[in-house]
Order: sequence, then C-alpha cells, then structure tokens
Amino acid sequence: MRMTRILFLASALVATAACDGESSSQGGVADATADVIASDAVDDTGATTTTTDTTTTEADTSTTGTDTASTDTGTVHDVVTVPDTSGSDVTLIHFAGATITVEGSGVDISGTVATIYQPGVYRADGTSSDARLVIDSAADGTVYLTLAGVDLTSATNAPIAIMSADDAVLVLEDGTTNRVTDAQSYVFADGEDEPNAAVFSKDDLTLTGNGTLVVTARYNDGVASKDGLVIGGGTLTIDAVDDGIRGKDYVVLAGGHIVVDAGGDGVKSDNAEDTALGYVSVEGASLEIRAGADGIDAETEVAVLAGTVDITTGSGAGGYVASDASLKGLKGTASVLVSGGDITLDTADDGIHSNTSVVISGGTITIATGDDGIHSDADLTINGGTLDITECYEGLEGLDLVIDDGVIRLEASDDGINGAGGVDGSGGTWGPPGGGGSSGSATFTMTGGYVAVNAAGDGVDINGSATMSGGTLTVSGPTASNNGALDYDGTFVISGGLVVAAGSSGMAEAPSAQGSTQRSLLVGFTTTQSAGTLFHLRTAAGQELVTYAPAKQYQSVAFSSPDLVVGQSYQVYVGGSATGSVSDGLYSGGQYTPGTLYQTFTVTSTVTTVGSVGGGPGGGGGGF
Repeated sequence: MRMTRILFLASALVATAACDGESSSQGGVADATADVIASDAVDDTGATTTTTDTTTTEADTSTTGTDTASTDTGTVHDVVTVPDTSGSDVTLIHFAGATITVEGSGVDISGTVATIYQPGVYRADGTSSDARLVIDSAADGTVYLTLAGVDLTSATNAPIAIMSADDAVLVLEDGTTNRVTDAQSYVFADGEDEPNAAVFSKDDLTLTGNGTLVVTARYNDGVASKDGLVIGGGTLTIDAVDDGIRGKDYVVLAGGHIVVDAGGDGVKSDNAEDTALGYVSVEGASLEIRAGADGIDAETEVAVLAGTVDITTGSGAGGYVASDASLKGLKGTASVLVSGGDITLDTADDGIHSNTSVVISGGTITIATGDDGIHSDADLTINGGTLDITECYEGLEGLDLVIDDGVIRLEASDDGINGAGGVDGSGGTWGPPGGGGSSGSATFTMTGGYVAVNAAGDGVDINGSATMSGGTLTVSGPTASNNGALDYDGTFVISGGLVVAAGSSGMAEAPSAQGSTQRSLLVGFTTTQSAGTLFHLRTAAGQELVTYAPAKQYQSVAFSSPDLVVGQSYQVYVGGSATGSVSDGLYSGGQYTPGTLYQTFTVTSTVTTVGSVGGGPGGGGGGF
C-alpha cells in the first residue's frame, strides 16, 4: 500500500501500545505504537494497521489541533500500529555467541544466520560476535521485528538485512540498547552487490520505538533502504564510512534523537528517476550530523518542517573544499523548504543550497559557512523565520531574490546580498573556483521583513534591478572604494520601507530617481568616519528620522524613508551619543545628544545629494 501527500507527525510513532491494558512484562513494543489520525484495519498477521489520512498543502505551516500542514513531498509508505510482543503468537529469537535459538515459528536457522521468512511479530535479543538477522518474506503482510537488547557483529556482511518484505518495521524496545557492527568487506553471492549497509532493506522500512540503536558501518552506509525509510522514534547513533542514513525514494525523520558521523553524506535520498521521490523531510526529529560530504542531500527536495537540526560538514566554516567535492549543509537539487524547526549549520560549503528554489517561511536558522549562507541558482524567497548568518563569503545569493518577511542578520566577507544566481563555488577555502553568475538579469524584491547586513564587499549587489516597498534594510560596509553599500546595474525603485546603508564613497549609490515614489538621500563625507560613529538625521525643527551606528568605518550613507518630504529642511550630524534600544546599530526610543553638525539641506527631488561622493561604476547614484 502507498499513499500520497502525507505528513508524518512525530507523535504518530510515539509508544502507547499495551497488553490487555497492562504494560508488557518484556517491556517490548508497549513503547512503540504509531498513534496517528487514522482508520484501522487488521492485516494478515493479526496486527492492527494504521493508515494516515493527513492532507498537506505546500508552504502552509498552520496547525489545527493535531493536524499540521506541510509541503507536498510525494509518496510515503503506510505507517502501521506496532503490535504487543508479550502475546503467545510472538516468535522469540535469542543470540548467544555462535548459538541461535528460536521459540515460535517463521524463522529458519542456518549456522549463525537467522532468517525470518513470513510476516508476523518477532522479538530478538542476545549477543553474537559473528551472526546475522535476515528478513526474506515473499508473502503479503508486514514483518514486525523488535530489537530488545541485541548486540550483533558480522564478519562477512550486514548484521541486519531485509532482502524481501511487503513492509518491515524495526522497533527499538523501551529501555534497551541495541548494537550492530558490520564487516569491513562483504562476501557476496555471485552476481550480487547487496546488502550495502549495516542495517539494510530492499523494501520500505520504518524504524521506531523508544530504545537505542548504535550502528557501526565499516563497509559503506549505516542505515539504508532501497525504497522509503521512515524514522519515527528512538535514539540512533550511526558511525558510517560512507552515508549515515539513506533512503533511495525518501527519508522521513518524524521523531527520535539521531546522531550521525559519516564519511559521506549524513542523510541522503537519491532517486533521480521520479520527481515525486528522492526527498528528505525532517518533521520532528532531533538530528546531529557530522559529515565528510553534504549534511542532508536530496535529489529533489529537502524540507525541514519541525525538529532540531545541527550539521557540521568537513572542518566547518574554515574548512577546505576540493573542486570536485560538495560539503553543503542542506542540499536539495530541485528545492529546499524550511517552514519550522531550529537549524544550526557549520559548513565548509554553502549552508543551504538548491539548483532551482529555496523558500524560507519559518524556523530559526544559524549558519556559519566558508561559502554562501543560502544559495539558489534561480529563486530564493524568504517570507518568515529568523536567519542569522554569522560567517560567510556571500550571505544570500540567487538570480531572483524575494524578501517578504522574517528577521535576517548576516556578516559576509564579500557581498551581503548578491543577485546573480548561477553555479556556486565562489568563496571559502577552495580549490579551483566554479562558474560565475548571471549579469544584468537578476532581481531583488523586498516587501517587508528586517534585514541587517555587515559586509566587506557590496552590501546589496544586484546584477539587474531592485524593487522595495516595505521592511527595514540596514547595511554596514564596505570600506574599500571598489564596492558599495548598494550596487545595482539597472534601477532600484523604492516606494516604501526604511533604508540606511553606510559604506565607502567610491561607488556609493542611493535608490533610483527613475520610478521611485519615495524620497532618498545620498550623503557623502569629506573624511572617513570611524566605525561606531553615529549618523543622525533630523528635521531642522529637531524631529529625528534616524540614528545609526555603522559597524564599519564609512564615508557615505544612503537613506530612504517615507518621512522624507520635498521642501523640508533637514540636518545631518555625526558623532554624539544616543540612548534607547539599539538593534544592529539602529537606535529607537531614546534621546540623541548632538555631535558635529555636518550639513543643513533641503530635499528638492526624488534623490537628494548631500556633500560629495566618488561616483564610481554602478547605477550612477540613482540617476542624479
């Protein structure tokens, strides 16, 4: 059975099952029931199956009761209610060194390999230094396997391998620690190359419960499914020479605490044949990843809807990235969606990356990276959430950039916001660089939100045109005259919002006169002002418009506000002191004690120049 447009809630796999109203004496799967909004049926093993019936809509994160809307992430296998393991119909499998004993039916023993060959309910425990647990069930129906304190090492292959099953559910029994360690090299039958992970499935796999699973993958991947993989609970610690968690069709992380140390990707889905598959969705899990390649890598979409994600790739933000390597945090080739959760990324490569589309609509994101904070070759949209990019080469990069809402702070060693798009590879401690970006066709649209940029290069660099109708944009930097706080090729049309952009004077620009309905200023100083020196603008009558302390030294300030009025006289002060609250250098709710009066002037046109600026390359100061 398969269904589409499903959201897996973390609560959907919380342990609640009991036997006749009492806790299981074996502690078993009274700790792992998929308790979802569902209609129940009984499958041929006697276990209750639960089919979820949750409808999702793209980028809708509203919550009503226990229903949460999500992005459409394609097809997901059904989640089933895990049966109790204390009944007489449960088959018990015991490992003790080279000996395997079975109480019940459905299991064949051949040497140190126990093979489950039919659907049913099974429970395994014990220790062996060279044994395997295989599921090879051709019949319709689900195989439920509870790990109740197993410690299995295989000298030749994968300790747990699901070679055939209609559906397989692995349950981590409450209060137990389970360990699997595979061989460093596998022995395959002629013509075979599977399994290829310490915990492997050729079919859909669900892993849940409240116990612990420790996976040491010395051959290749840690936990892998050739179809779909859903993790709904438990504590997982995975150490893998290649990928930590892999589901070819999809990986859904709905619950549990997951720690991955991987030589390759931390979490990966790589189905490139079906555009509805090949995705990774984080929907409530707590995830810690240290990866030698990408943190989360999806052929189609990476979606973070809820939970906690902490990713380090390579040596972190200061690490080296070879020209043929990828060490990104969240990478969705088709798209990346973040609508919730708490995300921390420390990456040698881009923090968040897509070849096509990135949408941030919620959540809290902190990024330190050696390259771009968020990069899209095409569309980058931010309409909610809190984003703090503490270290990067360029902060936000895309061909078409849209900011509708959210709180964004970023510190960049080059451009803060770069409207260019194209392939990445432009920053960090890299080998030979990648390709460049587009020139002249990029767009930047800001309708709301709060953006504070601290940049060594251009504060906002648009290889095309910009439009602003709302929100707050502040810029500190650059200090070098070959960059500007605002830098655009076409026009910067402004009809609303607040802009305070301080930087060098060589390429200083204000928003455009052409097309703008809101007034702007470009103030140039004869000498460079020290970092932290207050810039204060008020009417001649003393009404404050702005008090701003740039984080870098500056010789020009571009300013635009609905409060600027043609025919009104204003005064510019530098220095002095201010009280009140301060956010990213922008003061509010206090008093300004005057420093030095720089100039008194009258706004006479859409863009008014005060003092003189360098007039370097770019938009020519907005056409004035």
